[in-house]
Amino acid sequence: MHGEVLRTRQLTPTLVRLVLGGPGLHDFRAAEGTDAYVNVAIPPAGATYGPVFDPDEVKATRPREEWPARRRYTVRRWDEAARELTLDVVVHGDAGAAGPWARAARPGDVLVMTGPSAGYRPDPDAAWHLLVGDESALPAIAATLEALPAGARAVVRLVCDGPEHEVPLESAAEVDLLWLHRSPDQPTPLPDAVEALDFPAGRVHAFVHGEADEIRAIRRHLLTERGLTRADMSCSPYWRRTMTDEAWRAVKKEFVAAMDADA
Repeated sequence: MHGEVLRTRQLTPTLVRLVLGGPGLHDFRAAEGTDAYVNVAIPPAGATYGPVFDPDEVKATRPREEWPARRRYTVRRWDEAARELTLDVVVHGDAGAAGPWARAARPGDVLVMTGPSAGYRPDPDAAWHLLVGDESALPAIAATLEALPAGARAVVRLVCDGPEHEVPLESAAEVDLLWLHRSPDQPTPLPDAVEALDFPAGRVHAFVHGEADEIRAIRRHLLTERGLTRADMSCSPYWRRTMTDEAWRAVKKEFVAAMDADA
């Protein structure tokens, strides 16, 4: 499956929106969750295949240095009527594979992908919802807020590099939203912000995703000090500070196992 870039938009200094369409999305079907994601495949510079290709075939028939980089991105929006897929991609300089590709993308460029899949949707029976994350979790949190109905209640804590990195968020629900900004004195303010919360009454359904060490600390706090159960929380480390995407992917399984053993 593949999508053609129809248009792009720079949402913030580090967030690029891609809107994809075309006949390559004919078989795309929306997933149930608000954290629905696709696995994209980015060919290395100088690849002699493409722009449309089968990632499994490339892996089976080409040397490793020609394999596409695989990355997972949340579906920000799927417009069934227009058959348009929106992805918001975090770009940090020239590092990585998908970020630089997204920054340079122009109408007509092709993005190969598989999916979508999903694992989370806000529980309508929960008394309230806790949504915590950084730029990497922002598309899923934004989609979740849009899915919450009037009468629902959400507490949202988001971290970014400054006011210029904030984006408008819409919801019919009652939303307690606070943007946190990283600083040299406090590069990781998210765990402290969650610990400082006065929890509303009733059962909470939580979505906690972002930088690995921050998410691990928040997960431990929620399970051991707030009394949440694992069933009431969607929690995943998307990336790790000081590590490249490839380095993180190599150790993520072991990190998640250690995180699960915390509580």
